[in-house]
Amino acid sequence: MTTSTAAPAAAHSVAPAVVPAAASPVRFGDLLASEWIKMRSLRSTPWAIAVTTVFVIGSAVAATMAAHDGDAVPGAPREFLPFNAFPAAGYWTLMLVAATMGAITVVSEYSSGLIRTTTVAVPARGQVVLAKAAVTAALWTAVGAVTAVGSFLASQAVLGGGAPATHPGLARALVACTLVAPICALVGLGLGVLIRHTATTVVTGVFTLVLLPPMFSEGTRWSADVNHLMPSTAWRRLVQSWPADPDSLAYTATVPGSWAVYLLWPLVAVVLAVVVVRRRDV
Repeated sequence: MTTSTAAPAAAHSVAPAVVPAAASPVRFGDLLASEWIKMRSLRSTPWAIAVTTVFVIGSAVAATMAAHDGDAVPGAPREFLPFNAFPAAGYWTLMLVAATMGAITVVSEYSSGLIRTTTVAVPARGQVVLAKAAVTAALWTAVGAVTAVGSFLASQAVLGGGAPATHPGLARALVACTLVAPICALVGLGLGVLIRHTATTVVTGVFTLVLLPPMFSEGTRWSADVNHLMPSTAWRRLVQSWPADPDSLAYTATVPGSWAVYLLWPLVAVVLAVVVVRRRDV
């Protein structure tokens, strides 16, 4: 009688090590999609945009009607003035809402703790901020375009039409009113990264965009220079279609300088946000 000494091969064989597949790096397009999902999932976003759009266009109707309420000859052709179609009350509101919503895209993640999950999933914090900035800019550029075109069409409806596309200052005012929303949203985003607290960020945004410019008059050169560096002042100058008064004792902002302000504010805000988010802990 013989006994087999061969052990079952399957019992002693060493299973091959399972090597996990290397995770594919996160692409910038994935970050854009992620940030878009975060933004549209906020219930406050569509409501804030809808209410603000209606208010801005409604303010254009009210301003145009008020400007022509005392026309001497009823039924006579009415002159189109860009500053009536794009009134300050409506667009200051748009600036504040855009800045607040831009700040919320950042501070909401800090307040909920989601920012820690985000930075673990994507260690490149600068790319996360750039993705937030790109989505915020795209959304508020669309909102700015809708409000600008809507304000113009509403004003035309009140006046009964008549303003051609080549009306002096119209194209510049449309572009300025379209871009002021993403500019303020990016300023809010930058403030959100710097401050991280919702209430303080919103108050700082309101103070910077609306309350600070009137504190600096245009009667002296240094004060006018500070005033002209503000986005709301630049917007006002770009919407005005009349030239500067040579007999005025005040210093008036220039159109090229106002476009430069439009470029510098969002650029500085995003660069500061990227630099700060790389150096701070979450």
